[in-house]
Amino acid sequence: MDFRALSFRQVPHQPKLFLDYLDHFEKVKSFYVHPPAMTAVTRAAGKLDYPDDRRAEVVSILREQNIALGAGAETLSNLDRLEKGTVAVVSGQQVGLFSGPAYSVYKALTAIQIAEELTQSGIPAVPVFWMATEDHDLDEVRHTTWFDQGKLVRFELPVAAEVGRPVGQIPLGAQIEPLVQEAAEMLANQGSDLLAQYLIESYRPEETYGSAFGKLFARLFAQHGLILMDPLDGGLHKVAAPLYQHALAERDTLNEKLLQRGKELERAGFEATVKVTSKSALLFSLKDGSRQAITASSQEFLAGDKSWPREELVQLTHREPENFSPNALLRPVLQDYLLPTVASIAGPTEIAYLAQAEVVYRQLLARMPVVLPRAGFTLIDAKASKLLRKYELEVEEVWAGSQDLRHKMEKQSVTGSLAKDFERDQKQIAEMLTKLGEKIEALDPTLKNTVEKTREGIEFHLDKLRRKAGIALDQKAGLVAAHEQHLESLLNPHKVLQERELCLLPFLARWGAGGLSELQKLSSGKKIGHHFIIQVP
Repeated sequence: MDFRALSFRQVPHQPKLFLDYLDHFEKVKSFYVHPPAMTAVTRAAGKLDYPDDRRAEVVSILREQNIALGAGAETLSNLDRLEKGTVAVVSGQQVGLFSGPAYSVYKALTAIQIAEELTQSGIPAVPVFWMATEDHDLDEVRHTTWFDQGKLVRFELPVAAEVGRPVGQIPLGAQIEPLVQEAAEMLANQGSDLLAQYLIESYRPEETYGSAFGKLFARLFAQHGLILMDPLDGGLHKVAAPLYQHALAERDTLNEKLLQRGKELERAGFEATVKVTSKSALLFSLKDGSRQAITASSQEFLAGDKSWPREELVQLTHREPENFSPNALLRPVLQDYLLPTVASIAGPTEIAYLAQAEVVYRQLLARMPVVLPRAGFTLIDAKASKLLRKYELEVEEVWAGSQDLRHKMEKQSVTGSLAKDFERDQKQIAEMLTKLGEKIEALDPTLKNTVEKTREGIEFHLDKLRRKAGIALDQKAGLVAAHEQHLESLLNPHKVLQERELCLLPFLARWGAGGLSELQKLSSGKKIGHHFIIQVP
């Protein structure tokens, strides 16, 4: 497999705090418990204190969930291992249509690989994927973009009548059938009847966004032993009830510390990713199918048009835990309250907001896992690879934007004898200008700037002439525009990273059965902090 590794500093759209976390941990260590290193994971595993009764209860719920999703023998074996005392390597993501953007899969692969490496080092570990079914942003999950035959194809379900409910509960409905048919046909045409069948089996009208995503992931990772976790489960809410109570009872202290952490981040030159106000609390109220943020006043808690005396709501979390869910800062803490987590696999933005969540971990859980960045990938198909060579481009130049990209492609499209003429004549003119400039400067040194400006002007106009010649050729052949569209659609779709926009399934269909394994190998703890440019079939 042909690949090239980049540091995340070479990749666009990365939060400053995330980059310093990877490259200059000393600058940000006050915001995190552990550095992003496998040695830190080993130390955390040796200190982990996780109660046996909670382990048994959570594993029982997870076993039931995974069997319902169609888990394979490897996953069920990992659940047995988790019940007997292994640690967990955890990641998660929203339950996007048809598996969502590619980085959802990359998160799972990173968790799988890190768990394998820990196990091989003598620390039994299993990978767990937290499906963010309690999220209420339907617009984030009801669409997906595929790259097919050089173009972007968008699959989108309509806004459901149940908008406002947790997305994991919203049924797909009959509208999913034509989308599945079209997507499955694309996968089959790309060479994978198996992936087409996975999609057909998982995305049925009676399924929800949560169950369909879970069934697809269960099939994709059947050989990898990935344990799926659906936090909407009432049993998990019951286990989480003490944490909910603690979060409300300690609300004032937590809020004060979060506001202070925001100021600390600002003084250090960073921005707080999650907005915290003087009225913020860490929980949502789930009632009548909608999710509303709980806020605080001096005497009571409020959510929408409802209010409760403070102590009453604290007790309500014990009686009705299924009617509460965590906000962005409590969610990771809940995850690691429910699981014996030693390493959490996160994306750049998540790692940035975990700098805020650290104060919640410290107050409510008294431990925090090591946070490791997920692996990042940009996949290049055979045609794009050929085009990059043809126009003498790197992927980074495609990321830079369409204006510069088109400029360079037009320049390189001047081919054959005309290109040789340009190269020869530009060289001769440059030599002539150098000699002439030396003579003029010797005659009158004050003319040096004039000579230099004249040289730059001539070179600019020659370059402009070469580009115009390329444009003329393009008008005849009609190729540069099509080539630019292929490169941008694949490598910079909608001006964001490929992994954040494009679904991985079409790539896997072309790549074949070994694609996931190849990506998993590069998701190693030994390669933390890299983004890989990979050529695929």
